[in-house]
Amino acid sequence: MARKIERPLVPEEWVLRLDAILGRLPRVHQESAWVGTRWRVGQATVAHVFGGEDQLFRITFRAEPDEVMAFGHLGEPYFTVGWSGNAVGMLLDDDTDWQELAELLTDSYCLQAPQHLAAQVDRPTG
Repeated sequence: MARKIERPLVPEEWVLRLDAILGRLPRVHQESAWVGTRWRVGQATVAHVFGGEDQLFRITFRAEPDEVMAFGHLGEPYFTVGWSGNAVGMLLDDDTDWQELAELLTDSYCLQAPQHLAAQVDRPTG
């Protein structure tokens, strides 16, 4: 019988840091996911952070189609996922650029939130 590989828990410090980024957005709520933690607006998932069976930490989020293609070509720490045309992800580690990640998560929120909520968010330009 194959031994089940355990997934590591995302460091609490990272979950708190992500919640500080996402929790400031209108009507976002944090909840436990099938593995890890996710943030949603209504029933739409904005971001999902989890530990993988390979012991690496990942966060998935939404992006514009042209950005999905770019992330796919950039390689680590970015990756695309097969379950959605606009979902991408990023490996998290001690070298994560949290400012960049905050911008990516804000963009993800604006894609997932109802238009009237997304319009309330200040987004970086250029």
